[in-house]
Parts: sequence; C-alpha cells; structure tokens
Amino acid sequence: MGFQRLSDLSLTGKRVLLRVDFNVPIEDGVVGDDTRITAALPTIRYLLSHGASVLLVSHLGRPKGAPDPQYSLRPVAAHLAELLGQPVPLADDVVGPSAQAVAQALKPGEVALLENVRFEPGEERNDPELAKRLASLADVFVNDAFGAAHRAHASTAGVARLLPSAAGFLMERELDALGRVLTHPEPPFVVIFGGAKISDKIGVIRQFLMRADTVLVGGGIANTLLKAKGLEVGRSLVENDRLDTAQELLRTAEAESVVVARSLDEPGSIRTLTVTELGPDDAIFDIGPETIAAYSNAIHGARTIVWNGPMGLFERPPFDAGTRAIAAAVAESGAFSVVGGGDSVAAIHESGFAEKIGHISTGGGASLEFLEGRILPGVAALGTED
Repeated sequence: MGFQRLSDLSLTGKRVLLRVDFNVPIEDGVVGDDTRITAALPTIRYLLSHGASVLLVSHLGRPKGAPDPQYSLRPVAAHLAELLGQPVPLADDVVGPSAQAVAQALKPGEVALLENVRFEPGEERNDPELAKRLASLADVFVNDAFGAAHRAHASTAGVARLLPSAAGFLMERELDALGRVLTHPEPPFVVIFGGAKISDKIGVIRQFLMRADTVLVGGGIANTLLKAKGLEVGRSLVENDRLDTAQELLRTAEAESVVVARSLDEPGSIRTLTVTELGPDDAIFDIGPETIAAYSNAIHGARTIVWNGPMGLFERPPFDAGTRAIAAAVAESGAFSVVGGGDSVAAIHESGFAEKIGHISTGGGASLEFLEGRILPGVAALGTED
C-alpha cells in the first residue's frame, strides 16, 4: 500500500495546509475532550520543527454550510495554543479576506487555524472552486484527519489533488495498522463485532467472514442473528428488516449466555440466561458469563485481533461487564490488536489497557469502510494504491 508520507515532502520555508479532525465536544465555550487535538500534535510539531508554517483546517459539528457561532473553532484555537505553548490565531472565515491575511502573515514555526470549514456550503459537495481557494492558501497539503477520509469533501479529497500532498503521522498509523489486518493478518485471526445495528457493519462482517479464523458477535448485532436463527429474543433490540441478511451471516460465533432484564428501570429483573431460555418479556442487554469465557478463550489464542463495538449496553452498568471483560481479554492476549468504535475505545481507556493495544483507531466510519475494502476518497487523493 503506497502513499505519500511526511518524509517525502520538502517542508523548509513552506506553508502547509494541514487537515485535522478537531471535531471535539465544546462545553460552555471550553473543549470537553481534547483527544483528537492531542492526536494531531506530533504532526504539527514535526512540520514546525522542519521549517514549515502550519495553517490548520477542520470541521466541527454540522453547521449546514453557513456560519454559526455555536460551531466556531475559537475554543479549539485557545486550547491548542495552550498545548503548543504559542499563539494560534483564528481566521474569521475559511477562504475569505481574513483567511488570506492570516495565511500570508504566517512565518516558519507559526501556526494558525481557519474557521470551521463546514461554514462553506461547498465543503461537503467537494466544490472545485472551494478546493482551489483552499489550495491557494498554502504550498503543501497534509491530511491527518483519517476520521473524515471516507468523505469526498473539498478539504480532504479536493485540495489534495491540487497541491503536493502526504499523510500526517496519525493518518499514516491508521493506514499502516488497518492495512496490516486487512491484507496480512497473522493467524489465528479473531474479529469481534458489537454495537446496536447489524446494518452498519454488514459489509465489513462479510469481508472478515472470508478472512478471519473466528468472528465473535455481541450487542444488537447478536440479537438480530439469534432471531434470524429462530430463537426467542423477547423485547431485545433487533433489526427485523435485516433478518434475511442475518441468516446469510450465521457462520459467526453465537452467544451462549446473555444478561437480560424486563426493563432498564427494573434492576431486580436482571438475570443471566442461556440463549434458549428467553421469554417474550425479556430483553438482552449484555453477553453473559459463559459467552465471556468462550470469547475470552478464543481471544487468548489469537495472534491478530480486530474489535469494533460494545458487547452490550456499555453506558449502563451492570451491562458494561461483557464489554469490559472483552477489553481485558484483548489487552492481555499478546496479539496485534486494532480497536475502533467509541464504546470499545472507551472501555480500553477506562480500564487502563490502552498501552497494550496495537492500534486504537480514531476513524469511526472511515475505519469500517477501509476494512470493508472500500477506497476512501481522502486516502486515494494521497496516492494510496490497492
């Protein structure tokens, strides 16, 4: 898999347009979680140390193609300035007079941030004119926003074709790690899928049924598979319109025991059952002890692991037990592991296992599409080859 890397670029004296993913939660005008910001720091610091000036571009939220104060990147600029220990001016617009003035004023070693690129209506439709105006602000383009790489937007795919372009360090790590498990996984290869909807992951499940030695499922995905098999799942979350598809996927491993309740508001109704014991008033909220043991056994024998999605209702204890147990098993397996998906990543971090994971993906939908084998527009523009 070939793509341009930072080491391929001439940077001294160049102004770099750096696409980052600073789509972070803002609470009372302050950044609530700076994980995505800190993830971009290695690339920013590398560019600065190699004699470049850096003009950052990012989206935040969904402002519907027009300026909206609640989606301003001003709190992000202030937080980034604290992290870098230097000023980070914010342009008042994306490609207008303020952006042009800020860009022209940048000197080597300096950083500035453009206002939310989604304030421009042409961003999400990959408007060629917007891409040209963005490209006119810099000499070089670097994309470090893997989470937006599956979208053909002006600030990802469009501008990359107009300037010398490369992947930033975060993008590079994503492509290397995901490419490794997709094309050269060391067996035994175990894949774990969870989350609410099988429809979100049909393509990637099919992909790995052909590649993995074992596929383990939990969450709403498992519920839909169990119902497709003809088992009673009561009031569990199920995608009834996907039962035919689920029947095609029944080579996946099946849960042995589950944790159920009549209602989230009835703690006294929580109990563990085998998958053949559910009644019409029961709802599955987590995998049970026998399933945890069986899945952990499979995980401990793996050399390569991909995990995406929680095993149950992770945000509501005690239904987080299955997800946390899988997190521990993956971390202690000794395998090369790739973990993605918000709740899966949260379980890894909250349990203190992050240092034992081969790669924690920031990609969300982008990582799933990449693993499904799709060509991502933001990656293709950097010269990635199949």
